[in-house]
Amino acid sequence: MVLPHVLFEHAAGYALFALRQAEEVALLLPPGEESVLSLGKFLGLVRLVAFAPFRSAQCALENVNAVSEGILHEDLRLLLETNLPAKKKKVLLGVSDAKIGAAIQEELGYQCQTGGVIAEITRGIRLHFPSLIKGLTAQSASKAQLGLGHSYSRAKVKFNVNRVDNMIIQSISLLDQLDKDINTFSMRVREWYGYHFPELIKIVSDNYTYCRLAKFIGNRKELSEESLEGLEELVMDNAKAQAILDGSRSSMGLGIGALDLINIESFSSRVISLSEYRKGLQEYLRSKMSQVAPSLSALIGEVVGARLISHAGSLTNLAKYPASTVQILGAEKALFRALKTRGNTPKYGLIFHSTFIGRAAAKNKGRISRYLANKCTIASRIDCFSEVPTSVFGDKLREQVEERLAFYETGEPPRKNLEVMKEAVVEATEVAAEIKRKLEKKEKKKRKREQKRLDALAAAAEETENSVLETAAEENEVEPKKKKRKRQEAESEPAENGLEEEEATPKKKKKKKATAEEAPQEEGRKGRKKARVGPGDD
Repeated sequence: MVLPHVLFEHAAGYALFALRQAEEVALLLPPGEESVLSLGKFLGLVRLVAFAPFRSAQCALENVNAVSEGILHEDLRLLLETNLPAKKKKVLLGVSDAKIGAAIQEELGYQCQTGGVIAEITRGIRLHFPSLIKGLTAQSASKAQLGLGHSYSRAKVKFNVNRVDNMIIQSISLLDQLDKDINTFSMRVREWYGYHFPELIKIVSDNYTYCRLAKFIGNRKELSEESLEGLEELVMDNAKAQAILDGSRSSMGLGIGALDLINIESFSSRVISLSEYRKGLQEYLRSKMSQVAPSLSALIGEVVGARLISHAGSLTNLAKYPASTVQILGAEKALFRALKTRGNTPKYGLIFHSTFIGRAAAKNKGRISRYLANKCTIASRIDCFSEVPTSVFGDKLREQVEERLAFYETGEPPRKNLEVMKEAVVEATEVAAEIKRKLEKKEKKKRKREQKRLDALAAAAEETENSVLETAAEENEVEPKKKKRKRQEAESEPAENGLEEEEATPKKKKKKKATAEEAPQEEGRKGRKKARVGPGDD
């Protein structure tokens, strides 16, 4: 008897469910689908065996990365080995992803199944998951999904192996677009300014130079011998500058107004700035290609190599292609048309822009394109998978293509591939060691600068702390002095007050004494008066 189980991966953790006995066909019928949608009926179909929550967000991210890549993580292994029956032949494990199912079957030996009724059961588990797990709410489940989704997307963007290739792809696409736009705008300038000075078109063929001359000359009637030096600087040719001056004097062009000239000069300035930006962009592309794919750049050039990477989607995809695919990369329409009409298939695609195919004779173009595609594949694989990419292998491969081209023309036998690769390996080892030394030296200098910066910050913080402590100590010293002064003032004030009181009290006593002495004198006076008056005086 087979025991069916279902493994469900959620943002909160792994859940293992056991299926109750049910007809597989019945679950796929409309009543079975309704039982999946209803929680009460669905609980009669599945039973939770085990739930292993993730310990942290980092653990959840590691597990989901492992599941997406089809790798059996240790947490999942532990859950399955602990909760599934020991007899592996009696267990049927349903999984939603075929890759993880293959990994489980290979490493643990459990029979895995995907699709069919498993998909319906998984859909039901996903719908009712918060209700099936005790203590898990719908809000916490949605939060876990949102957090894990952001972490997974951030990690995928951060660790994208094609993130450097993307810059090359965007640069070459912009370069091609700029070429088209500059060509269109330059033709518009030629047509517009040609009404006034038609002879200039035949004298100057380069679009960038023509726009600069249109801006410099303006009204051809104002052109004189004094402008000859400026014309020479622009065209870098004395004869052409003289021809422009002579043509301006005998021109058949129409007269032009000041406002029209302002518009033509403004548009010419825009075209000139676009052309200068294109030059800067090409330098940027050259530097990027020398960093990302130096061997491919040395072999067929930066622009053709960037177009191959752009068409393939990334350097990794280009490295995975066989030489036969690289040979016709960019000529897919011609290939399928030839297959449909049973005609001749194309011999080359984007690599036709390489100088080698242009230099080969017509009968040897197919042979040299095949050989060049082979070397391009080798160069792209070296660039993609080497730790320290160098241009040594690209230079050696280019020499081999040159020798093969000479062999087709003169019959001189080229060197063997084994000899050339041995030389390249020796040189590349030396160059890689030198690059590593430079990188280590640069890293050491960077660490020293960082250490100096940290020391300076620490010293500044220490000085600030010391100054704060000194200020606090000064304040603490000042406060006792102030307190002492206040205490002395407070002690001196009562002393003065006491002296005044003491001085004031004796005066009062004297007054009292004086009044006491005056009282008997008054009484004596009164007695004498009475004695003088006597009884007879009445």
